[in-house]
Amino acid sequence: MTATEQPRKRMPRAQRERQMMDVAEEIFSERGYQATSVDEIAERCGVSKPMIYEYFGSKEGLLVACIRAARMELAEATTNAVVGSGSAEEALRKGVLAFFRFADSHRRAWALLLNGEAASAGPVAADEIEKGRQEQAAIDVMLFRAFLPDAPQVMLEAAAQVVVGACERLSLWYVAQDQVDADEAADYLITSLWHGLSGLIERAHPTG
Repeated sequence: MTATEQPRKRMPRAQRERQMMDVAEEIFSERGYQATSVDEIAERCGVSKPMIYEYFGSKEGLLVACIRAARMELAEATTNAVVGSGSAEEALRKGVLAFFRFADSHRRAWALLLNGEAASAGPVAADEIEKGRQEQAAIDVMLFRAFLPDAPQVMLEAAAQVVVGACERLSLWYVAQDQVDADEAADYLITSLWHGLSGLIERAHPTG
């Protein structure tokens, strides 16, 4: 090394891992999982292919890490959104709005969570995607329980599955619409769902 050359600064492991995941998420969304090569991810990151395998074990392992990070961020966003809500309807509206805002601002991550090709990458990736759905359902059950402490557990679980399924399907439509924003999408869903959910609330608490 000459006097003018500087040693290359080594990137901390957590930072390098995040860089690899960001690049992989971008390429997965551009090309699809099957058409993406580890070589291309490594080249864009400026690292060796063996380093990708050292960090994640396989291409599927890298995909799983991306999906896991996305679902954890979504869980945090929806959980934080409902804090301080004064009614079940307000809490549901805030949670749904956070859900759609996440889909809007993290479209690459959202594609990974819901992309059927990603689920076909392998059983671990498919399981990680399903964990995201069940995590959102558990958040909804917890939310409903706060306002309906005496409601049967099976009722709350059924309502949560309805909300998660509706959010997922509508979000796939919503992110492809230029003329619809997150607030409008949330309003469409609440308008469609609330009548049925309020019926469940009435069954659990007939006096209101």
